[in-house]
Amino acid sequence: MSTDRRKFLVGSATAAGATLAAPSIARAQTRTWRMVTSWPKNLPGPGTTAQFLADQITTMSQGRLMVTVYPAGELVSGLGVLDAVAGKVAQMGHTASFFWTGKMRASAFFTAVPFGLTPLEHISWIEHGGGQDLWDQLYEPFRVKPFMAGNSGMQMGGWLKKEVNGLDDLKGLRFRIPGLGGAMMQKLGVVPVLMAPSEILPALQSGAIDGTEFLGPWSDRAAGFYKAAKNYYWPGFHEPNGTGEALVNLKSWNNLPDDLKQIVENACRAANIVALSETEWRNAEALQALKADGVTTRRWPDDIVRAARDAAAEVILEFGQGSDIEQRIYLSYETMRARARNWSRVGAEAFLTSRNG
Repeated sequence: MSTDRRKFLVGSATAAGATLAAPSIARAQTRTWRMVTSWPKNLPGPGTTAQFLADQITTMSQGRLMVTVYPAGELVSGLGVLDAVAGKVAQMGHTASFFWTGKMRASAFFTAVPFGLTPLEHISWIEHGGGQDLWDQLYEPFRVKPFMAGNSGMQMGGWLKKEVNGLDDLKGLRFRIPGLGGAMMQKLGVVPVLMAPSEILPALQSGAIDGTEFLGPWSDRAAGFYKAAKNYYWPGFHEPNGTGEALVNLKSWNNLPDDLKQIVENACRAANIVALSETEWRNAEALQALKADGVTTRRWPDDIVRAARDAAAEVILEFGQGSDIEQRIYLSYETMRARARNWSRVGAEAFLTSRNG
């Protein structure tokens, strides 16, 4: 988060405090919410986005809805956010949907799909292509309402202690990777491991895992993965988009007046675009810094990319034969992907090819 923005938030928080002191705001009008997260405290990227979101809600509501952040491990574990919000341990959470595939397989569609939508394409699907309505329906049995609230942009392929030169080198690798990307890599012989972000570096250092994916250069460098692995692979075909998820307890949401609902929703939208733009800016400089740290960036070998594309298609197709809600999410997503592909060929893809030569 930039220094100017921090100054703005501090000033805004002070203003909010002054407003709270004013007699025009009755004590009964003030609500206090706990926000639990899946991230270490102030982790560059998702951790700072969670704090930004909480500050924005508090400030925009003039203190009528005050949100306090509890990073992973303070109230609940990083993978306990959904249950905590559903059970009202906290009224709000900041996390990523692909952590919940053990409870609802299709949740991963709302973070990222291998070889799927880019960040802007994903936002278009949620905002304009019916994605939000399907997301709401999927989560309603868990008594939570989801929002987009941050985006880590295009991902890198991940970190490996040893160089891989082809498909055979993936066999038996213990690789931290959640969601549909994990299901895809499993078809290639990888052993996918799910763990909270705070657990990754110790697992790499101890040898419990051979590699990991996480986000992009900015967040990955801050997490310190380069201290345990020096091979950094690209492209991140397993996760071309990185939507952060805000969860709100459904009863707490329904009890809000309409103006506070609008504030929460718009604060989530603000967090989404601010996080995405900051990540785009920071990743470029962090990639250069990683090279100075002794990291070697490597392109995934062609046979791995081809095999991964085929495996991803198999994984995604399974949802077309699943439950009613899974089928509807699958069809909606595939409709958006076809729409995006037609436009990107003559739009972004064509331009980037011509720009980069």
